[in-house]
Amino acid sequence: MFKSLKIYQHLFLRLIFILCLSGISIFIFQKGLLFSALFGLFVLFLLLVEMYFYIKKAFLIYDKTITSILQNDFTSDFSKHKSYQNYSSLFKLYETLKNKENEQVSKDIVYRSILNTIETGIIILQKEESDWNIFLMNDYFSKHFDVPKVSKWKYLKNHLPLLCKIIEEQNFQEIKTSLEIRVNQQDTQTFVIQTSRSEIFNQDYFIVLLDSIQNVIEKKEKEAWVNLMKVISHELLNSITPIRSLSQNLQELVQQETISTEDLDDMKNSVATMLRRSDHLQQFVESYRKIAMLPAPKKEQITLQQIIENSLEIMSPLFKKESIEVINTISLNNWLNIDSQQMEQVFINLLTNCIYALKDIGQKRVFISTEAKENRTFITISDNGKGIEPEIENKIFLPFFTTRKEGAGIGLTLSKSIVEAHGGYLAYRNDDGKTTFIICLVA
Repeated sequence: MFKSLKIYQHLFLRLIFILCLSGISIFIFQKGLLFSALFGLFVLFLLLVEMYFYIKKAFLIYDKTITSILQNDFTSDFSKHKSYQNYSSLFKLYETLKNKENEQVSKDIVYRSILNTIETGIIILQKEESDWNIFLMNDYFSKHFDVPKVSKWKYLKNHLPLLCKIIEEQNFQEIKTSLEIRVNQQDTQTFVIQTSRSEIFNQDYFIVLLDSIQNVIEKKEKEAWVNLMKVISHELLNSITPIRSLSQNLQELVQQETISTEDLDDMKNSVATMLRRSDHLQQFVESYRKIAMLPAPKKEQITLQQIIENSLEIMSPLFKKESIEVINTISLNNWLNIDSQQMEQVFINLLTNCIYALKDIGQKRVFISTEAKENRTFITISDNGKGIEPEIENKIFLPFFTTRKEGAGIGLTLSKSIVEAHGGYLAYRNDDGKTTFIICLVA
């Protein structure tokens, strides 16, 4: 009720004043004071004009505020109109929406900046009635394909007809395939195209991602080389640094005129240490040579059952010593065209890893199973050990990476290389706390 009085307070006071002035003017006119009555009427006229403009201004401010909200135009400043207390809730709504709009604009700028720095071609389409408009095209797409940032789908079709044809043939549905596109009038390049479609607040959006296969391969190769060089540098420095320090110590000792018994003992210890580190370096280089110079597989026909039994027979003494139960559920006995010695080495490496994974486990179990699917044989080896920590899962196949002090860190790398040389792959996954390795081979 108080707020309602506030709304009409100024208008009510003006009306009371006008009525009073009208009564006074009439009274003066009846008394014969003509000029005084005319002056009163003139003042009354001014008051009516003032009230008219007051009401007009009030409605203009109200209308302007509503229009600004409806048009998302928040450039006006209504703080100077705070005297219109009846509009305080409206002004508060305007400021709230203004702050939200500024926040959304800031987010859009950040998101667009992120999308423009990604080295992947990105287009986002927005459906309007039956046509599609380009909602966003990032800088990489525009520059890489030499396409101006057009706003209409039909204009994009003039520049990249093959891409648009594939999307239209799939009726703007989800796609994941590869295609060749001629870039900047040069040779064609192969790209991976992946699309998705989503509806947000009754707005239909279609997202297109284009990745150059060459760029993806180069990125993966660069990451692999960086990781490999980190490991090699670490190993080399671990050996070269003490060897260099001991060499400097020996140089100082041999420059002395006389060598005491204590100095001679230091020299012997230094030489022994240098020899041990040299042996370690030699083993390290030899391990690297095994990976880098893996011989081509000498394939022959052998049954799956036989290769598994041969590997288990080799590992049997170690399993008995560690009280490990092997649960072999292999029922397939199909033929494989493989290098039996190399594949035995793969199984031995994986089974050896199981032994170390089960070191502190009470009931130790190793599970071996197979599955044939689409001319491929999947061999699964898992254990109920502690598993591999999530933070190192992406490093287990790196050369020389190991969590064991006595390990060389080439077992899994060598196994992966052997399986890939046979046209298959070696993968790792965590199944309900079990460490699982899967070997896929062409049947």
